Amino acid sequence: MDISLVSAFIVGLFSTLHCLGMCGGIIGALTFSLPADIRNDRWRLFPYISAYNLGRIGSYTLVGAIVGGLGDNLFNFISPEYGHLFLQSIAAIIMVGIGLYLAGWFPRFAEIEKLGQPLWRKLEPMGQKLLPVRSPSHAFLFGLIWGWLPCGLVYSALLWSASTGNATNGALFMLAFGAGTLPTVMTAGIVTGWLMRLTRVPHLKAVVGLSIIVLAMASLFINLQHSGNMEHGEHSSHQHQTMVTP
Repeated sequence: MDISLVSAFIVGLFSTLHCLGMCGGIIGALTFSLPADIRNDRWRLFPYISAYNLGRIGSYTLVGAIVGGLGDNLFNFISPEYGHLFLQSIAAIIMVGIGLYLAGWFPRFAEIEKLGQPLWRKLEPMGQKLLPVRSPSHAFLFGLIWGWLPCGLVYSALLWSASTGNATNGALFMLAFGAGTLPTVMTAGIVTGWLMRLTRVPHLKAVVGLSIIVLAMASLFINLQHSGNMEHGEHSSHQHQTMVTP
C-alpha cells in the first residue's frame, strides 16, 4: 500500500481530540434531532450515523479528486520533471505542521480554517435546513453539507492530496483520511468519555505528533529516492542508446 495512503489514514486516526471538538457537536445535533425512540436505541441510531459519515467522507473524496486533478496540472506548470517532487516536499512540510499541531506545539496552524469561511457561510444555512433529520438518506445529505465544515486538518490533508499526482489518487488519499476519522466520529456519544480520558494521557499528544512528523520525513525520503532512481534509470537508458547508435 502507498505510504501516503497509510499516512493519510493515520493522520485521520490520530486526530481524535480535534474530531471530537469539530464533529462531535454535529453528531450531537443530528442525534438530538431524531425521535427519542431512535436515539435511545443504538441499533436504530446506527444507520443514521453511518449515512452521515458516508456523506461526510463522500465530500472529502470528491474534493480530493478535484484537488488531485488540479495538482496534476500544477506539476506540469511548475516543471514536467520536478513538479511532483516540489509538491511532495510542500506536502511533507504540511504534514510536519499537522504533527506539530496535534502535539500542541503549533496551535496557530488551525488558522488555515479561515480559508473556508466564505464558502461555509453559504453552505451552513443549507445544513441547518436539513434538521431535524427524518431518514438515513436525509442524514446522508446532512453529511454531504457538513463535510465542507472549515477544519484545519481537512484543509491540510487536501493540500497534501494535491501532491498525489491525479484525481484518482487525490480521491483515494482523502478517502483514507476520512476512514481514519471514522472510529472517533462513529462512536461519538458512546465512548466519548473514554476517548477524552485517552487524550489526557501524559505525553500522548507529543507521541502522536512526533509519529506524524516521522511519517512525513519517511514519505519525503521515499519520494526523493524514487525520483533519484527514475533519473538514474533515464540517464542509464540514454547512455545505452548512445552506445548502440552507429
